[in-house]
Amino acid sequence: MSFRFEILEKSRINEIIPLMQKLTSFKVSEELLKERFAEMVTQNYECAVVFDGNNVIGVSGMWFSTRHYAGKTVEIDHIYIDDTYRNKGLGKVFLNWIYEYVQTKGCNTAELNTYVQNYASHKFYYNEGFKILGYHFLKKF
Repeated sequence: MSFRFEILEKSRINEIIPLMQKLTSFKVSEELLKERFAEMVTQNYECAVVFDGNNVIGVSGMWFSTRHYAGKTVEIDHIYIDDTYRNKGLGKVFLNWIYEYVQTKGCNTAELNTYVQNYASHKFYYNEGFKILGYHFLKKF
């Protein structure tokens, strides 16, 4: 199989909605995702994707910022590889592509969050050299 990695054009952001709906247990309607993505692409957000032919089979959001404790950083957000493509090394190749890309933008660190019960992702990120620094808290209003 031949995979293609690229930054998705902002005008094509809605192409990732099917994968986002598979990823999270938080059920968000397609309409609301479209609204949120339309706003996100106006901020410091980019979306990396993996194509198999013309099909998007992997996705990762990237939030760029400068943090007092890390310098210029990227927060890798909601990385997801479609089920049929997992356990074949594609996630590692995708992350390596992302690391190279963000370094060209001046980033010297990468951060991410992962769901507490997603044990497989914990092992994967440990193997990628990530360290746990704390807990991520969320309060809805």
